[in-house]
Amino acid sequence: MDLTGDILANNVVNDMMQKDLFSQWLGISIIEIKEGYSKIKMTVRPEMINGFDIVHGGITFSLADSAFAFACNNRNVLSVALDTSINFLKPVQVNDQLVAEAIELHNGRSTGLYHINITNQKNETAAVFKGTCFRTSKSLI
Repeated sequence: MDLTGDILANNVVNDMMQKDLFSQWLGISIIEIKEGYSKIKMTVRPEMINGFDIVHGGITFSLADSAFAFACNNRNVLSVALDTSINFLKPVQVNDQLVAEAIELHNGRSTGLYHINITNQKNETAAVFKGTCFRTSKSLI
């Protein structure tokens, strides 16, 4: 494809979302996509709660991981997670509306570094995620 910048970024992420059944199951919707950036949201459902009556950490992690994937792949260079970490700062409850915003800190030829902030409907930070990706030589679309 002969597209550049934010148009390409949006086309890549739309293609990814069509194939990403897990992000669809989470109920993720896209707020904004720009080159090296993504902002997505979801609402926590009852089946996402753990035995402590708060959201399972894997749900928050997965939301952040999807934002990470959309940001690091949207230049149409297949990029895979090399290292990730998350800090849980606030418990998440049923019906909370979470937003994950992925910001690119480094865009290298073979790696990229991203900071993802996860906030709730009160704009409180629920978690902070950091991801490093490895860039392959393959295109996505």
